[in-house]
Amino acid sequence: MSTDAKRPAERFGTVIGLAPGRVPAYSSDYATADDNELPTRQAYRSYIDDVYMGHKWQCVEFARRWLYVNRGYVFDDIAMAHDIFRLRTVRLVAENRLLPLNSFRNGSKHWPEPGCLLIWDEGGEFEMTGHVAIVTEVSPKYLRIVEQNYGDAKWPDGRNYSREIRADTTPDGHYWVECSLGDAKLLGWVVQTDDAAFAEKIESPNPALFQIVEREVGKERDPNSPWLNVANEDEAAYVAFMEGHLLHSDPACQRKYYCVSETALAELRRATNELHALFTHATGYVLSNDRRLEPFNIPRALWPKIHQSWDNRRNQMITGRFDFTLSDRGLKVYEYNCDSASCHMEAGKIQGKWADHMGCSDGSDAGDKLHERLVAAWLHSDVNGVLHIMQDDDPEEDYHALFMQEAMTEAGIESKIIRGVEGLSWESDGGISDSDGTRVNWVWKTWAWETALDQLRAEFEEDEIRLHQYGAGNQPKRPPRLIDVLLRPEVMVYEPLWTLIPSNKAILPVLWSMFPEYPYLLNAAYELTDELKSSGYVMKPIVGRGGANIAIYDARAQLRAETGGAFDDRNYIFQERFPLSRIGGRNVQVGTFTAAGRYAGACVRVDESDVISLESENIALRVVRDQDLAPGPSWIP
Repeated sequence: MSTDAKRPAERFGTVIGLAPGRVPAYSSDYATADDNELPTRQAYRSYIDDVYMGHKWQCVEFARRWLYVNRGYVFDDIAMAHDIFRLRTVRLVAENRLLPLNSFRNGSKHWPEPGCLLIWDEGGEFEMTGHVAIVTEVSPKYLRIVEQNYGDAKWPDGRNYSREIRADTTPDGHYWVECSLGDAKLLGWVVQTDDAAFAEKIESPNPALFQIVEREVGKERDPNSPWLNVANEDEAAYVAFMEGHLLHSDPACQRKYYCVSETALAELRRATNELHALFTHATGYVLSNDRRLEPFNIPRALWPKIHQSWDNRRNQMITGRFDFTLSDRGLKVYEYNCDSASCHMEAGKIQGKWADHMGCSDGSDAGDKLHERLVAAWLHSDVNGVLHIMQDDDPEEDYHALFMQEAMTEAGIESKIIRGVEGLSWESDGGISDSDGTRVNWVWKTWAWETALDQLRAEFEEDEIRLHQYGAGNQPKRPPRLIDVLLRPEVMVYEPLWTLIPSNKAILPVLWSMFPEYPYLLNAAYELTDELKSSGYVMKPIVGRGGANIAIYDARAQLRAETGGAFDDRNYIFQERFPLSRIGGRNVQVGTFTAAGRYAGACVRVDESDVISLESENIALRVVRDQDLAPGPSWIP
């Protein structure tokens, strides 16, 4: 056990100890953070010498800051602390040079050493995140560490370490460290060394485990008999939209489903968490310099409002969807739909009910946790009042809104659905109320922000002076419009205005420039390069939905596919071509959902075309054991 008894937590930002090298550790008791001292999201970002350390005052931030101050190197951005165990290099900042890292499991013959990173896995005390500390002293019977975001209490006077943890050694030299936190698992230690003896071998998974496999249920069940409960509003709306109890409309696929391995799902989960962190980091980078906003084609008069939305640290995302290609060639992300993502009900409810009805017991449902994770996201959303669900007059949005409303209700949030802007009216003080007189202060929308912005563009015809003078509190004689609601400063909108940035395809070249060769990213640029020509490329409008206005060219400059749409007047980006898996005559795209920024579930969409669109079908996705998908060894040298 740790030698320390529990001591009271200090206020957020209080120095709780001074580690070797005179590096302060701070309390991360977020409940006591002062909004006046830390008014913006940017205020929570920690930098030294313009080098990003992390989010104040988390364990990862301290570990990176201690290494930078004492050793001059930093490790890469990671989604969770436990992901550090997978890193293989650190960057010597002054020389922009990489140094080797090696990871050693608890019990290794390579002992921990001062300055190495002690890593706990996700789960238990460190659910989802894991934990990292710096080792400062090693003996055969104990080691001492320094850390943040554990306990938040002051270290005893005169002590330059946070905890002492019991250790033991075996006669043949294995070094074991007590986990010390009950239900938390200590992975081991990460050392900057080129000595790989006894280090973890990070081997590549068998490529066969990344294949998507098509299977079919038997004929014992009738796929056309009713299986959705139309007494539930969301299921009734879904049945009305689909004109039947159907997961998809293709008669040839009523018994088909797709499988991915447990290894593939673990990679999808890891990629989702890491990419959310990277897209968020890139959003902050774009908003730190207005010149970087120019390629996003957002009316300049709205830039201050986007900055305001980003700076409001309570203005968090609820959910989004990543679009991936997955095959034995690997896993790559196409884009992040974090403004007005769809398919939540198909993934979180319908595919599971389809499997129950059809008697599909193969593996497990890839979306079975999505609903509960959305509930958890809403529980931490800070909504304090009636939440208005604003949707278009669209049957697909009917069931999407009702499915999300169910999660809100379970989270204890009262909500009302507004179709279009029906019944909205101005109040005497410039506010907006619904048809029952309830003030609109909290909004979740199915509309894309770009739709709202088009209302401004249409009204002002790109007259920047008039657009800049537009005020959400103005009360024209006409009834309130969508934009009048969404841009009111006192209205908290989910998803927030800043999600215009990571949802815009213009973020993709930014990501590639910040994280070149990152394993889940595709090369992307604002101009067509020779490198992109040689690989084949995809032209995408910087703003688009449902696969509209996309053109795909192969490495011989031959047009492979092209779609029309309403976004042909927007600028384009160019992204490396990395085709979808083609299975049974259909291209299969994997979507993973985030809830509060973390992986929450998965689904697939399929199409005979190379481009997945709004008309593409959803087919059930199941997760099966590795040995049931690819018999033989799971790993290859």
